Amino acid sequence: MATMMDYIQEEQATLVKILQGFVPKKEEKRAAIENLLILATGSSANACLAAKYAMEKLAQITVTIEEPYHFNHYGHLSKEVETVLAVSQSGKSASTIDAVAQLSKQDIYTIGLSSDPESPLAQKVNESIDLGTGIETVGFVTKGYVATVLQLYLMGVSIGYSKGILSDDQVSMIKNQLEEMIEAIPQVIAKTIDFFEKNASIFKLANRFVAVGYGPNWGTAKEFETKFTETIRVPSQGFELEAYMHGPYLEANHEHVLFFIEAPSPNQSRAQLLHDYLASHVGKAYTITTAAAKNPDTLGLDVACEETFSSLLLVIPFQIFSYLGAAAKGIDLRKRIFDDFDQVLKSKI
Repeated sequence: MATMMDYIQEEQATLVKILQGFVPKKEEKRAAIENLLILATGSSANACLAAKYAMEKLAQITVTIEEPYHFNHYGHLSKEVETVLAVSQSGKSASTIDAVAQLSKQDIYTIGLSSDPESPLAQKVNESIDLGTGIETVGFVTKGYVATVLQLYLMGVSIGYSKGILSDDQVSMIKNQLEEMIEAIPQVIAKTIDFFEKNASIFKLANRFVAVGYGPNWGTAKEFETKFTETIRVPSQGFELEAYMHGPYLEANHEHVLFFIEAPSPNQSRAQLLHDYLASHVGKAYTITTAAAKNPDTLGLDVACEETFSSLLLVIPFQIFSYLGAAAKGIDLRKRIFDDFDQVLKSKI
């Protein structure tokens, strides 16, 4: 039976294949996109949030992310939106499929991104994109998450190229940067496992985890929240930097473990100030950064990358922490719980 760690170990090969297969073309449908609505929930929504900044920067478009169930029942489709992208790794998310079905009645172009080209979602959209991962049998998705982030980056490149914003040379430079980052994944995995082993007792005893991120790593913080809640199964929450400073910090106490997610940015100094202020008020304050580590409480990936793409790598430590942290707390992730949930709640088709 495959485990989360098995799929994490496959991430590099999967991303290399996706990147090597990407050949930008001038496409009218891509060039027409100015306002893109993305429908996604769960880890798919987190991946979209992590990639939103890159997509907007590369393509000079506006990206809006909505929860499909809420949008379908309470939302309003802006007249400015020309294209809707529905993201569901399984392609079976009932709320996403229902929302697309309603949108198909309107004159709007729909794209689906899923791991199954024959999925119910793929059958509902005008254009289906294969995520490129195959079916991930472990419910706590990892490989599919990073593949979604990369595919969205590349969609941003495709739109920018089709608009004439990005030249052939610029596309090559972006692909080279992503390639170098992907090559570093084994190093990231090794560093994370070593860091966890040195801090395993903290993960085992903690009963509240919080992650704080900024820019694209707001999405990373939200995926931390999803993964820790699913696997370690204690209260865990991910916040955008400024949002955390407007109230949630008041709950901080010595039973809490905080993660500060850092990438090169003008906001890095503000995050550091928050870290320094709270470090003495919580049980432990860790920093997860793309830079090299400066102290034992920092997991430094030591990978050169700009903030735009940093979320592709910075999520991997949290995937590993989720898997190893569950084991440290004596949780057997192979043992399924709430087996009848999807059947009773009809959340998947």
